[in-house]
Amino acid sequence: MAPQPDDKTTAKSEDSQLIRELASLLDETSLTEIELERAGLRIRVARNVTVAAAVPSAIPAAAAAVPVVAAAAAAAAGADLSKHPGVVPSPMVGTAYWAPEPGAKPFVEVGSKVSVGQTLMIIEAMKTMNQIPSPRAGTVTQILVEDGQPVEFGEPLVIIE
Repeated sequence: MAPQPDDKTTAKSEDSQLIRELASLLDETSLTEIELERAGLRIRVARNVTVAAAVPSAIPAAAAAVPVVAAAAAAAAGADLSKHPGVVPSPMVGTAYWAPEPGAKPFVEVGSKVSVGQTLMIIEAMKTMNQIPSPRAGTVTQILVEDGQPVEFGEPLVIIE
């Protein structure tokens, strides 16, 4: 027996309500994606998150000033920084961290003197913490990514002169 028009309207209304509830759950929990499957019906609700909007507000202004300014300079300079002779590119996709643990002193800061092989930062990839060594000796003149920022392969991280 074919479903009656009222049955389709009721089903659409229930589906619409379920989608609204899932979207509300995303907002409440700060999740970016949620998927539900039941009785042959599969619903996925996702939202786009802008990396720039994810800057934590709990970081003191003095601590955040240098990386934010450097990131802004990197955005302004664009491709010029990737061609800089002292640039250290990301060797992998992951999340960059400037300290060995939250609240700890960063491995390097702008003005730090580094030697070949010295750890500049850690990039977390697939739950593995990978130390990123300095490819050359010199002085860190720019830090181009923020602590906790996602990075892509080849993305400029630091400039050492």
